[in-house]
Amino acid sequence: MTMTILERDLSFAVLPMGDGGDRPGEFGNTMRAHPLARQELPFDPRYTLYNRRLTAMSMGAVPADEAYWRLRRNAILRHTAELPIEIAGPDAVRLLNLVFTRDVGKTRVDRCSYQIACYDDGGMMLDGILVRLAEDRFWYGQADGDLTDWMRAHARGMDVKVFDPDIWISQVQGPESLRILAEAIDGPYPDRFRYFDAARVTIAGQEVVVTRSGFTNELGWEVYLGPGIDIAAVGARLLETGAPHGMMPVAIGGARRIEAGLLNAGSDFDASVTPFAAGLGGMVDLAKPDFIGKCALGAADRRQRTWGLRIPGGVARIGDTLWHGGVPAGRVCSTAWSPYQMCGVAIVRLEDPALGPGTALEVACGDGEVRPAETCALPMYDRERKIPRGLATERPERQ
Repeated sequence: MTMTILERDLSFAVLPMGDGGDRPGEFGNTMRAHPLARQELPFDPRYTLYNRRLTAMSMGAVPADEAYWRLRRNAILRHTAELPIEIAGPDAVRLLNLVFTRDVGKTRVDRCSYQIACYDDGGMMLDGILVRLAEDRFWYGQADGDLTDWMRAHARGMDVKVFDPDIWISQVQGPESLRILAEAIDGPYPDRFRYFDAARVTIAGQEVVVTRSGFTNELGWEVYLGPGIDIAAVGARLLETGAPHGMMPVAIGGARRIEAGLLNAGSDFDASVTPFAAGLGGMVDLAKPDFIGKCALGAADRRQRTWGLRIPGGVARIGDTLWHGGVPAGRVCSTAWSPYQMCGVAIVRLEDPALGPGTALEVACGDGEVRPAETCALPMYDRERKIPRGLATERPERQ
């Protein structure tokens, strides 16, 4: 069978460019494809770099509306580029508590927690999901960035190791996701697998870790695929069990994660934004012992400046494209069309923290028009996050 140009390019990304031996060459670690990326090729993917890994930004054969409704009514499979790093040793909790803004000690074994790392001035570095595998062993699935060297630099005098365990994350999300998991597992379903739980299961004869998490705010789970297992066998099982439930591979989600208020590092926040300004003040525990950024955050403005935006009839253009009464008002950070709400949706950061939900703004849209819009709270609906907890099972009607 003739290999397509895209397949050749993907093979180039997967293989290290070395000197003929096993060692990576000069550019061997500049980009890597997910081991299951070939499952995406029939859908005409377009890739971008994230954590020096390739991740699908779009699928030419899967319209954005179709991917949205598959997620909300059936299930989707996404091979992510989140980068899990391992933190292990007697001082693992001590190091993590120094780096993160929440008390890591409160995360029990076989549980996950959302954690933010800040700079000393209180600006956000990145965020991610921390999985506690044992009392002294963690995985942190980080957003785009490099926390490994940061942690190593702050681990001086500590008995802890920080390293890349060569793990990849795939996620199955949507109302059919837990049924797919139950059918994919070789043995019994985990006795307890609540929202943000972690469990060890066997899929296609391969031992893996699964977590009740994901970047969609829909019911779902993620699987951590490590070295030494047959990842292709796991991927084949997922496709096999997912097909009868309407599951299909998709690219990075747009509208649904915006509606959910799930922030994307580098676009929805950066080093100039504090967790308070990002609307994540609840993720900062100023009562715990010293951590990086605590002093600055203690003195920081606590007012939120990050909100949702609805735009009837158009899709906002990213950039400094917001006005309030004709005066520049802030930045559109992420934007998409919502097939469910039938309007444009966006995450915006306002200059004036006194402006909150219900503020009428003007926004430049992708078609060149300037349209009226209104800010709103995040998430835009399902404020109690009942959907990912499995407490709300109604599936929206396709518009």
